[in-house]
Amino acid sequence: MSQINASKQSYNTLIIIIGIALLLYDFIANPDQVYFKIAGLVILMFGLYRSTKQWTSDNKSKDSDDSSEDHDNTTKKN
Repeated sequence: MSQINASKQSYNTLIIIIGIALLLYDFIANPDQVYFKIAGLVILMFGLYRSTKQWTSDNKSKDSDDSSEDHDNTTKKN
């Protein structure tokens, strides 16, 4: 079983929260510039990408164990 890296997860969560804060600021304050929307979306998507990448790397060993068990079971049947 792999170790979950909590510091990376908290960093990714912080990035997501910053992106959400920029988007909320744009909706609440309603500034004339569109740069807050663009920056908020880019930061939010970057944080989501990093989070998904981290989650898949944390769960990689479980997926590979399941697939190797399935492969072993099919080879034993043949």
